Amino acid sequence: MKGKLLDQIKIVLVEPSHPGNIGGAARAMKTMGLNRLVVINPKRYPDPQADWRAAGALDVLDSAEVLPSVEAAIADCHWVVGTSTRSRKIPWPIADAKETAEKIVGLVQQQGKQARIAILFGREDNGLSNEELQRCNAHLQIPAAPVYSSLNLAMAVQVVCYELHQASLVQPVATHWDRALATSGALDALVEALQTNLLETGFLDADNPGKTMTRLRRLFSRVQLDESEVQILRGVFKHLTRAEPPKP
Repeated sequence: MKGKLLDQIKIVLVEPSHPGNIGGAARAMKTMGLNRLVVINPKRYPDPQADWRAAGALDVLDSAEVLPSVEAAIADCHWVVGTSTRSRKIPWPIADAKETAEKIVGLVQQQGKQARIAILFGREDNGLSNEELQRCNAHLQIPAAPVYSSLNLAMAVQVVCYELHQASLVQPVATHWDRALATSGALDALVEALQTNLLETGFLDADNPGKTMTRLRRLFSRVQLDESEVQILRGVFKHLTRAEPPKP
């Protein structure tokens, strides 16, 4: 069960600049039982340095997906976590690696084989962008010494994969949801539809939208909508937009 559970979790490296870090991440994953690696727009990959750093994890590299965007990597995922060390003007749910791993394993146990999870690791020099972080359900931070808190990309992957491995060893609690969680792509479509509705009704000013849609995206991510609830909300928004005002 442990291996199958961890097979449902993707480790996503966003625009890594050094091929050695890709290989190091693959090795870190395999030692902890994970095998689904996704690489977004790498500067140099495939590359001999990646193979060398992967050591005995060449099978993880060989099966890795190389994709053009974060959107493509997470569109089918039901829960997306973004690693970040920065504080944000609009706070997002955040936890350390252990708490995040327990949350992820619990979701996979609850949702069963249909669950798909992604953990995003940002660029070596400046991490994930604000837009990429806003596409996540939650953020993950790895506490470190204040005097030097910068972890190498492969090291960060190792810490997170270790906690996932440890969490997967815990006996699951028998709880199952009646519908699959909404995917990241479904939430994006919901937010886009709602934005269109709010613009049509005049609630949202196209020239000065502020942070309204960002906060609504955070709300939908935080409450873990399932696919049925997303369809209900889309129907409600559509009906309210078309509804005529009551006659006096």
